[in-house]
Amino acid sequence: MAHSSILIFDFGSQYTQLIARCVREMQVYCEILPWTKIHEINFSDENIKGVILSGSPYSVRQEDAPKPDLSKIQGIKPLLGICYGAQLLAQNAGGAVSPSKMREYGRAQIDSISENELFNGLDNPTEVWMSHADTISEIPSTFDLIAKTASIPVAAFKIKNEATYGIQFHPEVTHSKEGRTLLKNFLLPICGCVQDFTPEHFIDETIIELQKKVKQDNVVMALSGGVDSTVAAVLLHQAIGHQLYCIVVDNGLMRKDEMHQVIENYKHLGLNIKAVDAKQKFYTALIGISDPEQKRKIIGRTFIEIFDEEAQKRSDIKWLGQGTIYPDVIESVSVNGPSATIKSHHNVGGLPEKMKMKIVEPLRLLFKDEVRKVGAALGIDPNLLKRHPFPGPGFGVRILGDITEAKVKILQEADAIYMENLLESGWYDKVWQAGAILTPIKSVGVMGDERTYENVLALRAVHSSDGMTADWVHLPYELLAKISSEIINRVKGVNRVVYDISSKPPATIEWE
Repeated sequence: MAHSSILIFDFGSQYTQLIARCVREMQVYCEILPWTKIHEINFSDENIKGVILSGSPYSVRQEDAPKPDLSKIQGIKPLLGICYGAQLLAQNAGGAVSPSKMREYGRAQIDSISENELFNGLDNPTEVWMSHADTISEIPSTFDLIAKTASIPVAAFKIKNEATYGIQFHPEVTHSKEGRTLLKNFLLPICGCVQDFTPEHFIDETIIELQKKVKQDNVVMALSGGVDSTVAAVLLHQAIGHQLYCIVVDNGLMRKDEMHQVIENYKHLGLNIKAVDAKQKFYTALIGISDPEQKRKIIGRTFIEIFDEEAQKRSDIKWLGQGTIYPDVIESVSVNGPSATIKSHHNVGGLPEKMKMKIVEPLRLLFKDEVRKVGAALGIDPNLLKRHPFPGPGFGVRILGDITEAKVKILQEADAIYMENLLESGWYDKVWQAGAILTPIKSVGVMGDERTYENVLALRAVHSSDGMTADWVHLPYELLAKISSEIINRVKGVNRVVYDISSKPPATIEWE
C-alpha cells in the first residue's frame, strides 16, 4: 500500500501501540518497527513522511541502552522524539541527561511555550502526562528550548534548521489534554501527511492486492464467529468469491447454541461454509486434564488435526486465510531484534508448517477498532462486530480443573443467563468482555428444606481497550442480584454466585 506513512520506532515503551493508534485515528498510515530496523530503512523514500521515536524503560545513561545512529533521519525527514526519544536526541548532540531529583510521573503543566509549529493551537500553559526517571538538564546551543515545567528545565525542544523535535511528555495518552492537537501538528503541517487511510480505501486496496496475490488459487480459512476471522473472511470473499472455503469447527466448548448462531449469521454473508461437529473428539482428548497449559495445547492440537483432515479433502487449496491483526504482528517481534516466533494464541498457530500452505492475512495492518470500522464499511451486521472477545480455547479455560460434557452444560446455561441479562439491561455494549467461570470449589447451600453441596460460579466483566490492561466493571447491585438469583434457581449444579472485582494487572482477564 503506497500511503504517505509515519514510521514509529519502538524502544520498548508501554505506550508505543497507543502512539500508532493516535496516528491511525487521524487517518494517517503508520507502522511500528523495532529500533534495530533503523539502519535497514531507505529514508529517501517519498512515502515516508516522518519518524517518531518512542519512550523506553531504559535510561539513555545505561551502557546497554538502545542508541541507534539517527544521522540517516535527522535533516532528511521530520522527526519527533517522545520521552526516551527526546533524551536520545539531546544526548547524541552533546546535551546532558541526568537522574531526576524526584521521579516525575503523572499530570504536569508545561508553560513558557515559545511560538512554534509543533505547539500551534495549544493553550499556554497546558496539561500533559509525564512518565520519566531522567531529565534533560542541558541542551546544546544548536537546540531551541520551546517549553518547560515548574520542575524540569526542558519539556520540549527543536533543533535549529531541522524539523527535529523532542518532548519529555507523552502526547499519546488521554491525560495530555491537547496531545492529539500536538500530534496532528506534527503529522499534517510539519510532515505533510495525507489523511487517506480510511476503511473504504483500505477495502478497495486490499481487494486488489488479494486478487493479485491469490490469483486463481483456492483459500481455506477457519471461522470462529469472532470479529477478526469474520471481517477477514468477508474481505477475502469480496476479493475471490467462491475460491474461499470456510470451516467452522464445533469443539463443544462454545457458548450455548453458539454454533447454530454462527452458522445463521454467516449464511447472510454469502460465505461458502462447512460445519464440523467435533465435540466428542475434544471431550475425549481432554479427559482427566486439569492443567491450563495442557488443556490449551490439547485443544489447539485437536483443532489442527480436524482442520487438517477437512482441508485435505480438497487437493486444490494453496492458501491459508488467517484473521491476524496488527497487535499480533508487532507483539511477535522483539524490541531488541526481530523474532520469527508467532504468538501461540493465533487462531490457527502451527497450521502453516503442518499443511505446507502459504498464508494470507488481510487484516494484518489493522488494530481491533479499525477491524470493526472495516467490518462496518463491508456491511457486516453490527451485532457481529460488537461481540465481546472470547478465548480461543473457549470454555476450556473457563472451567477450572478437568473438563466434562456435564460441566460444559452447566457453564453454558449459566453463561447464557448472564449474557441475556447484560443484553436486556443494556450493559452488554458498555462492557469490553464478560463471562462466567465454573470453579472447582463446592459450597453448602439450602434449597427448600434440602441441604445442597454444589459448585461456586464466578462472574467476570471488564473495561478495556486492547486487553493489555483491564478494570472490573461496576455492574449495578440490582442487576447482579437478578443474575445470581436466576442462575441459582435455573441451573442445576450451582448454588453460589460470586463477582470478580480484580483488575489487570495484577490479575488477568481470564482465570486460566
